[in-house]
Amino acid sequence: MTEINLLSAFLIGIAGGVHCVGMCGGIVAALRSVTPSHKPAFPFTLAYNLGRIASYTLAGTITGAMGQIARHYIPVASYVLSLLSALMLLALACYLGKWWTGLTHVEALGKGIFKRIQPYSKRFLPFKTPWHALPYGFIWGWLPCGLVYSTLTWALASGTAVDGAAIMFAFGLGTLPTLLAASTGAAYIVSAFQQPKLRQTLAVCMALYAIYLIYRAF
Repeated sequence: MTEINLLSAFLIGIAGGVHCVGMCGGIVAALRSVTPSHKPAFPFTLAYNLGRIASYTLAGTITGAMGQIARHYIPVASYVLSLLSALMLLALACYLGKWWTGLTHVEALGKGIFKRIQPYSKRFLPFKTPWHALPYGFIWGWLPCGLVYSTLTWALASGTAVDGAAIMFAFGLGTLPTLLAASTGAAYIVSAFQQPKLRQTLAVCMALYAIYLIYRAF
């Protein structure tokens, strides 16, 4: 794995900031209602997001290990996984650009798992300390999300569990600025990410990179 993969994963997280606000922004805003009013909200919000990023990192570790096993036993696995990750990136670009929303069908695959674990998050409400927000964020990190699933295919194709974890950690860090801005009421930052021109520019850049990866795979 090269540093460009980590940078790309981070930039995908940045580019998906608008999507994250739509999926998780309401959750982050709702954290204020379960955070002690006499305490600053930022430590709780940060803890929630660190828990969320930890869940992404764990998922990357698992998928990276699965990819490593597949490469060991299946001769063409490396080619197939590289092509799959490139195609998923292209689908993600179409999703963010609102050119094609087929990725929503992929999101439905994780609903069963999340439905089973989501009730456990209620045990940590209301938050007494930021430590209660950490496991809450870890559970909500498994919320079905096409953005996460697309990046997980990169972790799957990375070759090792460590590389898979690093990719998903970098992706999680990329999603952090917009969600923190949404939680602190920095509307100007959120609105900047919601500009149609910026969204389309990011989507086009991601699509071009995906096409390059598909070409390289072939």
